[in-house]
Amino acid sequence: MRKLVREVLPWLPPVALMVLIFVLSSMPAGDEDHGPLYVLSRKMAHFGEYFALLALWWQALATKVPERRALAIALAIAILYAISDELHQTFVSGRAGRPLDVGIDTAGALTAALLISRVRLRRKACA
Repeated sequence: MRKLVREVLPWLPPVALMVLIFVLSSMPAGDEDHGPLYVLSRKMAHFGEYFALLALWWQALATKVPERRALAIALAIAILYAISDELHQTFVSGRAGRPLDVGIDTAGALTAALLISRVRLRRKACA
């Protein structure tokens, strides 16, 4: 049983975040007027969600494959999920898939990848 928990546990956080992103993307947009601060906060949320998504996938994958490969796979997952999320939103009432949002999501994931890469490489260089 403990082995099963140890095997499954790393995968729960990234999958849970993907479910949360899907649920939030499934909510119809309201008709209210959104000011610039609202729009900025939404774009920052996109960035943060995909920053976290990459970090969580990297952490889970690094338990099974070498770190560099885990980082590349995590980046691919995050970018593909960003694209699929925007496509999904085209089917939700009042929502639209926006290439800009895919770009912001990708920027969040890339920033996390670069940060992880720098920190891990620096640690290995010092070891």
